[in-house]
Amino acid sequence: MTPSGSPRFRELTREECNELLARNHVGRIAFSYHDHVDIEPINFVYDDGWIYGRTGDGTKLRTLAHNRWLAFETDEVSALFDWESVVVKGALYILEPGGVRGDAHDHAIDVMRRVHPELLTPDDPAPERTVLFRIHADQVTGRAASTQG
Repeated sequence: MTPSGSPRFRELTREECNELLARNHVGRIAFSYHDHVDIEPINFVYDDGWIYGRTGDGTKLRTLAHNRWLAFETDEVSALFDWESVVVKGALYILEPGGVRGDAHDHAIDVMRRVHPELLTPDDPAPERTVLFRIHADQVTGRAASTQG
C-alpha cells in the first residue's frame, strides 16, 4: 500500500499516449550522429500516427540526413510527482511540395494550420522555417506519476 501523497508510477496505454500527443504542441526531438547527441524543442501537431513539424535549414537537417532515426518526447507536468510523458521513436521524413510525398506535404500544411493558421503565409511569425517534416510513431511509450488516489 502506498502512503497518501507518495507518488505512484505507471505505464500509459497507447490510447492515453495518443491523447497526450494530440493535446500538446511543444516537444523535443533527440538525434545523434556518430558520438554527438543533440536534443531540440519543436512545435508539432499529432495526426493519425504521425508527428508533423517544421524547421529551417541548418545543422539539425544535415545531421538527420545521415541518420533519420530519432526520439521525440512531450510532457504534461503539474507538480514534481504529478506528470505524464510520452516518448516516440521513429524515422523523420522531409516533405517537399511536388516531391515523392507531395500529398503528405499538403496534408502537413492542413494539419499544422489547425494550430498555426498563418503557417507559410505572409503573416507567418517564423517565415524562415520552411522545411516541413513528419515522424512516424513506430514505437510509442508513456509513463505517468501521480500522488492522487
